[in-house]
Amino acid sequence: MNRSAGQPDDPAERPDEQPALAAPFTLGAVTAVRHGQSVANLAFAEAARTGATGLPVDGTDADVALSDLGLRQATALGRWLAALDEAPDLVVCSPYRRARQTWTVMERTAGGLGRTSPRALVDERLRDREMGVFELHPPAAVQRRAPQEAERRARLGDWAYRPPGGEALADVVLRVRDLLAQLDRSAPGQRVLLIAHDAVVVALGHIITGIGATVPDDVPPVPNASVSHWRGDGRHLRLTSWAATDW
Repeated sequence: MNRSAGQPDDPAERPDEQPALAAPFTLGAVTAVRHGQSVANLAFAEAARTGATGLPVDGTDADVALSDLGLRQATALGRWLAALDEAPDLVVCSPYRRARQTWTVMERTAGGLGRTSPRALVDERLRDREMGVFELHPPAAVQRRAPQEAERRARLGDWAYRPPGGEALADVVLRVRDLLAQLDRSAPGQRVLLIAHDAVVVALGHIITGIGATVPDDVPPVPNASVSHWRGDGRHLRLTSWAATDW
């Protein structure tokens, strides 16, 4: 497994591990939905299957759209939204096209089933992890173009690895933490639905766990169209469901 930068090799050198100090939040609930399958997700999976080293997607990451499957997943998420006993009071969406499409289809589907749409905002802090010069590069393409960078990423792990011009997952945590803190001040007691990306969901889990949260050796998977949920008790948020796809 990969270690994060600065982590001691010898467990004896580490301080005694204690439960994290949970961060205070007054939000009623936070639900994070990863967007449906995108054309880039589909292309990257095909590149991994064939071993192709070219760039399978043109344009920018922000403009990547949903695939046909992703649109169907968004429709299913809309039915899930319509059936909720406790609807969100506020929706905050990533500015990236695939996330906005996911919310648009969800809202339209839920509305057709009688669910009143909550207020919806777009916030750039929910954007996907920026990969800098390796934007829209599948792993094989990075290996071909910059084998030393591919080796460095494998050695450091995604939490600490920052591609040239891009972000580590640790950087994503900083901007997501800022947004969550602002939401907590601006919408106390409200149930918030976030439509975003896998890196954002992982960041949320780390932030809500609190001070002293263990940095994962391996980033936990967050499938497309999955739902993660934290319920508030007025003081803290407690995880009730992680990256579920059986909703």
